[in-house]
Amino acid sequence: MREYSRLWFCGALFVIGLLIPLTQGHAEETTRQDLVRDGRVLELHISSEYTESMRQNLVAWIDFIATAMREVYGHWPRQRWQVSVAPVSAGASDPIPWAQVHRGQPDRVEFFTAANASVEQLMHAWTGYHEFAHLLIPYKGSGDAWFSEGLASYYQNLLQARTGIISEQQMWQKLYDGSQRGIADTTATGQTLTTASNKMRQQGGFMRVYWSGAWYFLAADTRLRQQSRGKLTLDLALKKLNECCANARLSVPEIVAKLDQLNRVLLFQSLYDDLVGSMKTPSFEPIYSSLGINLVDGRVTLQDTGPGARLRQQIAAGKAL
Repeated sequence: MREYSRLWFCGALFVIGLLIPLTQGHAEETTRQDLVRDGRVLELHISSEYTESMRQNLVAWIDFIATAMREVYGHWPRQRWQVSVAPVSAGASDPIPWAQVHRGQPDRVEFFTAANASVEQLMHAWTGYHEFAHLLIPYKGSGDAWFSEGLASYYQNLLQARTGIISEQQMWQKLYDGSQRGIADTTATGQTLTTASNKMRQQGGFMRVYWSGAWYFLAADTRLRQQSRGKLTLDLALKKLNECCANARLSVPEIVAKLDQLNRVLLFQSLYDDLVGSMKTPSFEPIYSSLGINLVDGRVTLQDTGPGARLRQQIAAGKAL
């Protein structure tokens, strides 16, 4: 939701209001626990303000979404990374009212949660998947915020579907509903996506920025699969980027160029060039039609058979041919 490189801020989708960290204003005491998978280390720092039972809930939740992240590349996107979790001072309907990513050495994801959220509530909250998904690319943390936020908005839904938190139908419905919020966001009317993205912190327009970016990655994923007859996927394309450049700090134009180069395609750059000059959130409907997804009064129904249906099912399952 927020992404920092040192002190850089790209925006947020929430109001902090009274949800103030309990530890604000004094040094925070935490307990540390390392999760190790495939020789990679996740340092988990949990505030001592939590009860022991709540701490166990948080460990189980982080382990669950971290396991979901391994499904994209077969391992975590960083050799060593950190997660910190602290409570907020007031109750909220959202179990995770505030979260942000800090780009550095190592990258760190920071969560602020309700003090008594259950494991189930945390697992069903989209925020954890969104923040973790930011780490799928070696983004330098500034410029073209739509790209990083779009990636996270796309993968937050894929990761939830792939872990069984939501169904495939719910995944496509959530993506479509998000696109409609983007289309309805007229804050930056008359501005290109580049301008809207750069001014998002000052003027708003988060929905257009986030969901234009999500369209980019859905379009890239779909076209890669269609052009390669299912052999190339966005997961595989991003994995190649991770293998070459995980420890780099790249601008979005550099990431786009690398994705085309590493995957021997002419796709990411052309989509980028078209989108940065766009004046509104692109419609998801043409892509949905190609994937065997019907829309009736804004409700998604899925075709069971046909080449589009098969491709759609592979996207949701995280599979290639």
